[in-house]
Amino acid sequence: MTGSMVEAPPAHVPDELTPGRSRWHGLRPYLPLVALAVAAVVPYSTVALPGIFEGPLNSPGTLQLLAVCLVFGGLAAGYDLLFGRTGMLSFGHALYFAAGVYGTDILVTRAGLPLWQAALLTITGGTVLAALLGAVALRTVGIAFAMVTLAFAQVGAILVARDFGGLTGGEEGLPLDVSGLPAALVGVTNTVNLYWLALAYLAVVVFVVHRVSGSPTGRVLAGLRDDERRIGVLGLDPYRFKLVAFTLAGGLAAAAGVVYCLIVGGASPHVTSSELTLSLLVMVVLGGPGTRWGPVLGGILYMYLDHRLTAFGSSDTVDALPEFLSRPLSQPLFVLGTVFILAVYFFPGGLAGLKTRLTPLTRALRTPRRPSKR
Repeated sequence: MTGSMVEAPPAHVPDELTPGRSRWHGLRPYLPLVALAVAAVVPYSTVALPGIFEGPLNSPGTLQLLAVCLVFGGLAAGYDLLFGRTGMLSFGHALYFAAGVYGTDILVTRAGLPLWQAALLTITGGTVLAALLGAVALRTVGIAFAMVTLAFAQVGAILVARDFGGLTGGEEGLPLDVSGLPAALVGVTNTVNLYWLALAYLAVVVFVVHRVSGSPTGRVLAGLRDDERRIGVLGLDPYRFKLVAFTLAGGLAAAAGVVYCLIVGGASPHVTSSELTLSLLVMVVLGGPGTRWGPVLGGILYMYLDHRLTAFGSSDTVDALPEFLSRPLSQPLFVLGTVFILAVYFFPGGLAGLKTRLTPLTRALRTPRRPSKR
């Protein structure tokens, strides 16, 4: 047979048979522990990152910002238990977060309870509240469920704004009485302890959500997300499983409210707004719904951008720009919305899906081009 010979493409070698990659895959289970250890030692670092943070990593302002980001990373992961893993779109998740914030503040400031008692009662109350309201809301499905949860959240926002019982402080909010707190959580110099508390909360939420997702209950929740009727055909009660997910997510949100109240030193009405729930939805979609780390990354990134863009919008750099640029750039929500639209368009799977979308590109860059034979 004459003619030029065409070489066969190289055979694909499985990752587990590649020495370098097999070692990498063996280390992957330990990466979360490594990330946790790195995050835990951040307060000991004096590294300054100009343009990213206003001061060194161990400065009180930077640690407080990171603590807020960590709390919302955990809050987004808890919300993903509803949205990404069970397929329930709730517009009232901010209610349970607000219950944690205001419950802690009221019990410490108004009732004079020690912090540990206030935190325990608040988390328990938030979990019970989620169970009671979920038992009603889950009688509906789809958009009706979303509207019922939104209605419950609006009732909570109205009660807070009108200073129900003289407890919430109305539109002025309620400052936290620090005299009833442990000394280790009071003062600028102890911001590092609040940072570690926020990191511990995030670790607990990630652990709980991961364990639930890998359990038989988690597999049923995934089945509910994909096809609820199939779960009913198998003889399981979808209502009970959805109520478990709703209650657990509400309890995790209440715990986030406790930590957030300590970090910011009080409660304000904005935590009861439906905009907060919409922000949680954006965090989850930005990070990647139904993934282990996507909602966490989305929550951290969203809160960081929200804080930094607020400072950027009021800076002299933006003021010096032409009016048609300075006006939109001075609005953080405009910039966040633009970033979100671009992220959804170019990365539909969120930040967690970046590796999958970039894998073909990295393989093409790694594969050496062979000279053609004539």
